[in-house]
Amino acid sequence: MCSDNAAYVKHGLYINGIIIAETERKEEKDMDFRPEKKLGFGLMRLPQNDPADAADIDIEQVKKMMDLFMEKGFTYFDTAWMYNGFASEDCAKEVLTSRYDRSSYTLATKLHAGFFNSREDMDNVFARQLEKTGAGYFDYYLLHGIEAAMLPKYEEFDAFGWLLDKKAQGLVKHAGFSFHDTPELLDEILTKHPEMEFVQIQLNYLDWDSQWIQSRKVLEVANKHGKPVIVMEPVKGGTLAKVPEEAEKMFAELDPEMSVPSWAVKFAASQPGVMVVLSGMSSTEQMQDNLGYMEDFRPLTEEEQEVCFRVADVINSQIAVPCTACHYCTEGCPMKICIPEYFSIYNEDMREDLEEKGWTINFTNYEKLNEKFGKASDCIGCGQCEGVCPQHLPIIDYLKDVAAHYEG
Repeated sequence: MCSDNAAYVKHGLYINGIIIAETERKEEKDMDFRPEKKLGFGLMRLPQNDPADAADIDIEQVKKMMDLFMEKGFTYFDTAWMYNGFASEDCAKEVLTSRYDRSSYTLATKLHAGFFNSREDMDNVFARQLEKTGAGYFDYYLLHGIEAAMLPKYEEFDAFGWLLDKKAQGLVKHAGFSFHDTPELLDEILTKHPEMEFVQIQLNYLDWDSQWIQSRKVLEVANKHGKPVIVMEPVKGGTLAKVPEEAEKMFAELDPEMSVPSWAVKFAASQPGVMVVLSGMSSTEQMQDNLGYMEDFRPLTEEEQEVCFRVADVINSQIAVPCTACHYCTEGCPMKICIPEYFSIYNEDMREDLEEKGWTINFTNYEKLNEKFGKASDCIGCGQCEGVCPQHLPIIDYLKDVAAHYEG
């Protein structure tokens, strides 16, 4: 076990030394499919030629990033049916599967409940994913974004059994699911479906004790069931890549050589039971930074984790909208509102002393975004966005705040 057990005891992760130890022995015995290195390339926030078109991916830059990633011995790649305007899986074929031997990497993709209404639909999506990626089979396949509202549909069409059928056919090597809900629901699912081999959860130091995300408690449940964990949103959609100046100084005082986002990725990778941490890298520079500290990964010490928790307190005192910019909300928005972009500039302004400045560059940025997208005030309150938001945010109310700030 990690020598810094006290950190886990204090923050409630180390449930019981015996239980965790038994879980780890079970993993060592039964789970032989974990990548050697803990950093995975998340193909969701890929570099784009046109910032207004998620599907217009900068393929040549992604090829360079892919080559650098593979050269350093990293092998895990994660995509999904709808990522990058439904172009991510095609990109995987162009930059990965058509250029590298199939045995040299592992590829994960997903099926979301929003894209099927029958078993035939599920088969059709899966067949298209095989075609789009050119992978032949998937090393990891996930039922995507399971939460209380979606679970009945997965159960109605026996998606868990369907996935096991794909595994029996040799088209999937390992079956699991990604999860966005309470620890109680995760416990219920894993108890009912012990055949699921792994679980993907949102985990970062900002959401560790969040009322909504509950990263710590969700991780505890996965550990209790002996399921290896894949971490998504370790940098919370970029929130933990650019922290307030006060928080940045706290990191620098402990280790001036570590970048701000590296603290977030290493925090996630340091937790018990974590198999791989996904990073949605959108530039070669981001990848080089990640590879620099993850190539020879060293878990954070107790003192370093304590700094992360103190930084979280600083961020939580300043952040207005805890959006991760996953863009699930924008795909079906009838008014074409670029919700994450508006929340991002709004968060920046909320950290400013607006009484003193009176105006920031984000008022101009907002107007520029209006040229291509709907205004925040164009929201008709249909609720489509709130129904798919993994963070369960009151998006409609937040858009009213954005409209009042920039249009009022």
